[in-house]
Amino acid sequence: MTPSSISISGTTGSSGSLERRIGLRSAVAFNMLEMIGVGPFITLPLVIAAAGYRLSVWAWVLGAAIAVADGLVWAELGAAFPRAGGSYAFLREIYGPERAGNWLSFLYVWQVSFTAPLAIASGCIGLSSFLAWFWPGLDGAPVAAWPALHYANFAAAGACLLVTALLYRNLSSITRLAWVLFAGVLAAIAGVIVSGFAHAAATGGWQMPASPALTVPVALGGLAQATLLTTYCYWGYYNICFLGSEVRRPERTIPRAILLSVLFVSAFYVAMNLAALLSMRDAASHVASGATVRLQLVADIAKSAFGSVAGRLMAALIVWTAFASVFSLLLGYSRVPYAAARDGNYFRFLAAVHPRHGIPHRSLVALGLVAAGFCFFSLAQVITMLVITRILLQFFLQQAGVMLLRAQRPELARPFKMPLYPLPPLVAMGGFVFILANRSHALGGLAVAAGIGVSGTLIYLVRAWRLAQWPFARGE
Repeated sequence: MTPSSISISGTTGSSGSLERRIGLRSAVAFNMLEMIGVGPFITLPLVIAAAGYRLSVWAWVLGAAIAVADGLVWAELGAAFPRAGGSYAFLREIYGPERAGNWLSFLYVWQVSFTAPLAIASGCIGLSSFLAWFWPGLDGAPVAAWPALHYANFAAAGACLLVTALLYRNLSSITRLAWVLFAGVLAAIAGVIVSGFAHAAATGGWQMPASPALTVPVALGGLAQATLLTTYCYWGYYNICFLGSEVRRPERTIPRAILLSVLFVSAFYVAMNLAALLSMRDAASHVASGATVRLQLVADIAKSAFGSVAGRLMAALIVWTAFASVFSLLLGYSRVPYAAARDGNYFRFLAAVHPRHGIPHRSLVALGLVAAGFCFFSLAQVITMLVITRILLQFFLQQAGVMLLRAQRPELARPFKMPLYPLPPLVAMGGFVFILANRSHALGGLAVAAGIGVSGTLIYLVRAWRLAQWPFARGE
């Protein structure tokens, strides 16, 4: 199927299809909403502490380089196959819908059933943590017999349900709401940058303190750990690919949206790091502190520069930013189970499109409810599975797949062809290997990813045997 034929079918507006109504500006906003969640505000002091004053900025630059390299893979695939579901459609097309692509696409949707709600829940957990700035009682435990459960968990679950309700409307209303949320995200970033430089100007702290001498292995290890954090903060540049069947002129919009969002966000992150360096000289001492202390560091900069009201305003803006990120995450990932179910490769119940709003409402509600349930776990319990599972069962398959597709189908219409091929996918794979090799407790994370992969494969094989699909397909 050619991109043009997909575009035609995507504009029908019938109850069984999605309409193409997302332009370039909205596509960039959707990407940036997912990229700039609560993550950078939490990890900023940790990046400085891990890499040191002199190398912390380079951690953001290296993270951006990995994002650009992998983003070019997404851009080529997204322009060639602008369909709902993103990676689901890519893997199915690359490896063959009647061959291994049927298995790998099912496996991808299976892992998304875990990792997407976990990603959404992690944003809500971060949001509720910042709410503790206003209501310290959120850290309390409502049930004495279950001290790990806090009121903040209920606040996070409530945020998930609220986002689900806000997304249960037509895409035009969602786009308008996204722009309102995006304005708050930009205000939060600007607040960190302005507060950091204002605090430095008031205290005369323009000179960087002398960095201790480090051996090359120690410096590289710290840079690797910091780059792991920054790479995680960049994730989301591909969000528009999940909305591929709702994008106008996808062959131009998707590649531009991916590259522009990485460019803008990397500029913001580097500026935030530079502004925070002068106000976080003791960042290393906070690494061993509690999570609440680390979360409040960014708000503390605004408080030190402009007073307590500014600190509260910054905390409120970060809550707003976390909410916006969850909004974009749930919007994009809700299209994945829908796309698989529509193709008959997942539960048919999720293939429905709302007759009035024109959205995959069952898939949306299902992910929202599962994410609300995951809000009752800690952030530390979800991060390893999120990172490693996505790299192994999604990113690596796409990076290898884009090269396989070039070799096996050179005649395929490619509206966007990545420059310097095959360097981008190789650089992206090398960057992710660098991250996996330097991650603490890497074996435990690999075991979790392997468990998801094996369980999904077993379910697929049973299902394929019953439906006579690959590898049990019977001849004509």
